[in-house]
Amino acid sequence: MTDSSRTQGFAICGAAAFLGLVFLNGLLNGAWWAVAIPVGILLGFVLGLTFWVGWTIATIQVEPETDPITQPPSPPPASGASGDETDGG
Repeated sequence: MTDSSRTQGFAICGAAAFLGLVFLNGLLNGAWWAVAIPVGILLGFVLGLTFWVGWTIATIQVEPETDPITQPPSPPPASGASGDETDGG
């Protein structure tokens, strides 16, 4: 996760919140309630979803993947306690 991803996520959150406030201001000053209420509900859902996506992008914590080529090889399994065991009979 880079700082630019976090910045983009917070920018999305800020834009969604700002657009919600602009729409709410327009609702309070206008008279188109028959259209504004259903559109407002839908817009609130879309802006909430947009905010959630932005918040997820901004706050996700991703562990960096290790390259399998650069990993050291694992040691071979142990074959026995004393090495070579034979039956003396």
